[in-house]
Amino acid sequence: MRSQNILVTGPAINERAVKLAEESGYSLVYVPPYTSEEDLVGFVASADPVGVIVRMGRFGASAIDAAPSLRVISKHGVGVDNIDLDAASRREIPVVVATGANALSVAEHAIALLLTTVKRILPLDSGLRAGRWEKPGFSGKELSGMTMGLVGFGAIARHTAMLAKTFGIRISAYDPFTDDATFAEAGVTRASTVEEILAGSDIVSLHCPLTAETRNLLDDEGLARMKLGAYVINTARGGLIDEEALLRAIASGHIAGAGLDTFQTEPPSPDHPFWQEPRVVVTPHIGGVTKEANARVGIDAIEGVLAIVEGRALGRERIVNFRALAASA
Repeated sequence: MRSQNILVTGPAINERAVKLAEESGYSLVYVPPYTSEEDLVGFVASADPVGVIVRMGRFGASAIDAAPSLRVISKHGVGVDNIDLDAASRREIPVVVATGANALSVAEHAIALLLTTVKRILPLDSGLRAGRWEKPGFSGKELSGMTMGLVGFGAIARHTAMLAKTFGIRISAYDPFTDDATFAEAGVTRASTVEEILAGSDIVSLHCPLTAETRNLLDDEGLARMKLGAYVINTARGGLIDEEALLRAIASGHIAGAGLDTFQTEPPSPDHPFWQEPRVVVTPHIGGVTKEANARVGIDAIEGVLAIVEGRALGRERIVNFRALAASA
């Protein structure tokens, strides 16, 4: 008998998504967030799921191999660096994403990090609570007239651009995979290289996937290319930034501050040096974790599983390993 289990790596998904799965005859099996690989293999072998929804933690080759009935892996979001795509493709298992479902929520969070960082909200709040009235001698910055450079111009970046424009911020972006019409429709200047974005922006906001090419995109060399006194915002993937290099750049004064929702290792260690740097604003990778986005993402994640197991068409833009699967066909 074919498995009717869908494994979820992390907390419960939206109740509407659960209902959709149950009405189609499937049961959801939950795994604790950030379960170790060894323990995850045990959960997977026990459930033998037909589909997996990946939320928190890595879903690697050993977990994939432990599920003989597995037919689809669905990301609860869009970032798939915590899924072994090669292992999935070898098994001819599609890896699907919830494209755009949490884009507005993440974009809003990027702007929140930007405002908090540039306006120095947290240091000022802490100072006032500690009894310091720091108005004498204070000099802030206006966002209007600043240039924000977006690395990547997918759905999240496009929403970020729309919101940033309301503050009078000029927007440019780099994305070799997006057509000219999309840039024109958004009214955003197209940069020809990442280096152009880094050198020409007062704020660099990262919106690209983590790949071998983009890992440590902002290292010592990349940060040195940025303007003196520029800011970094990252709501994408922590591996895009060399964290030690960023701390050096901030300590030297070359980078004025950073707003980060994601880290090289998640969760970060309790003694991470970011905690001692007031010019770095941090949040625990929750940019897309809103009630509204969770509903959309959960439903898209379940629908992606159901489409594959029921043999229904699913747009190839939602299958991140489509080319690998087509090549093996």
